[in-house]
Amino acid sequence: MTFEKIYERAVKRKGEEALLDSLPEMNTPRALAQIPDAIYLREMSKCVFRAGFVWKIVEYKWPNFERAFANFNPKAVANFSDERLDELALDASIIRNRTKILTIRDNAMFVLDMIEQHQSFGQFLADWPADDIVGLLLYLKKHGSRLGGRTSQYFLRFMGKDTFMFTQDVVTVLIAEGIVDKEPSSQRDLRAAQQAFNQWHDETGLPYSHLSRIMAASLGTGHEEPVHI
Repeated sequence: MTFEKIYERAVKRKGEEALLDSLPEMNTPRALAQIPDAIYLREMSKCVFRAGFVWKIVEYKWPNFERAFANFNPKAVANFSDERLDELALDASIIRNRTKILTIRDNAMFVLDMIEQHQSFGQFLADWPADDIVGLLLYLKKHGSRLGGRTSQYFLRFMGKDTFMFTQDVVTVLIAEGIVDKEPSSQRDLRAAQQAFNQWHDETGLPYSHLSRIMAASLGTGHEEPVHI
């Protein structure tokens, strides 16, 4: 179960230079810790609204979200009243999905909880061990609002946390390598996938995000569109 053959397939499909150019850039733990909490809440919220929706529309309307949600200041948003959220759910300048609008306040409270425990949300992410990405995804799903599945994977990747993504191509590689026999969803399969990534990380010295992207490139386009966890 070495990573060498997976890498060779990716190079054959993409070319080594193009493959290397496609690898994502990640933030160091120190850089993650220095990102303002409002940026984390903003990206978290944007990922929630992107899920199942046209991304271009979300981007087009996002300046209005910034205005409506106090530039995503966690303390301010956490104190939004039910009445204020009801008004925002009728605001045509943003996306009028009340359920998702409510998640912004819920996740502001989640961010504040992490600030209380870790000094900042970025420090919380920075402190989370790289060899337990599955644990982080499950934690976000449990303690955040609508942060399961692809939402949490996109959020972590966009913020620069070094993480793999369970895309269809990545899952196919995991199956082909005999690590799982289907898309991982059980605790056993998720831990087996984490163990495989840990082994490949130790073998190659590559970041988890690079392993994931190379796996995707070895079978498909190399794009990483995650499936549910």
